[in-house]
Amino acid sequence: MRLVLDWDGTVTDGDGLHLVLLEFGDQAIYEAHEARLGRELTLHEVIAGEFRTVRAPLDAVEAWVRENVRLRPGFRELAQRHAPLIVSSGFHELIEPLLEREGLELEVRANRLAPSPDGWQVLFRNDEPCPVCGEPCKRADVSGLRAFAYVGDGFSDRCVAEAATRVFARDGLARYLEQRGVAFESFDDFYDVMEALAGGAVVPPARSRGRNT
Repeated sequence: MRLVLDWDGTVTDGDGLHLVLLEFGDQAIYEAHEARLGRELTLHEVIAGEFRTVRAPLDAVEAWVRENVRLRPGFRELAQRHAPLIVSSGFHELIEPLLEREGLELEVRANRLAPSPDGWQVLFRNDEPCPVCGEPCKRADVSGLRAFAYVGDGFSDRCVAEAATRVFARDGLARYLEQRGVAFESFDDFYDVMEALAGGAVVPPARSRGRNT
């Protein structure tokens, strides 16, 4: 059984995308888009609209991320032990500098950026609607896995979490699953997850793989 992790708000201690938008984007537009998420706007529309307000050079944002975004305690140890798959609604360009900072190489499935002084454009990896939730979502990233444990925290994790064999959840995802009567295990950090997995069957892939491009 493969271990699959969300990135922002799960691996990162706090939502890294939100932190970038607070520093480089437009707070008012961010708040307006978040208020409409899941009602008037899809997740893709929200992400695209929010990041159009970012106009800084990518290298400046990458440097800021390296300096300011912290990872949840226990992540390095969990990554070294279980070689998890990272599945994110964020961006390779903001995830991989942090993995490099930590000395880790993991398989990452995320979106990409086309930075511009006129506003960043988001290049989504998948535009096909999910047959379950009706929007492009993370289920497509795990379609080849027969069994997987999923660790997440937010809106983008809802559909894929309901497909998982085992779920570790916190914050908004935990509240959502509780409301739907879906079983999950709570966690504060990755030491909690490792302890829970200690007697389980989650194993790393048969051979080491680099980051997905």
